[in-house]
Amino acid sequence: MSEASPPNRAAAAAKIASNPSGYKVCEGCDSIIGSGAALCPNCHSYRFDASSERVVFQARLLGAREQTSVTADDLG
Repeated sequence: MSEASPPNRAAAAAKIASNPSGYKVCEGCDSIIGSGAALCPNCHSYRFDASSERVVFQARLLGAREQTSVTADDLG
């Protein structure tokens, strides 16, 4: 089987940083999720920071490093 190519984290971070109002940062695991989500899909937390400054900061941080967390896609 061929593996899917890893997502371009820098491009995803740039997309998020250009529209921070569409996202929020989970205060449980620091994941970035869509602003409409009620629970974090990774850790099931319900506490978020939706400030533009935090979203942009976290997007740049995550976009500049390799993925270290396990997501549902990794398990499927």
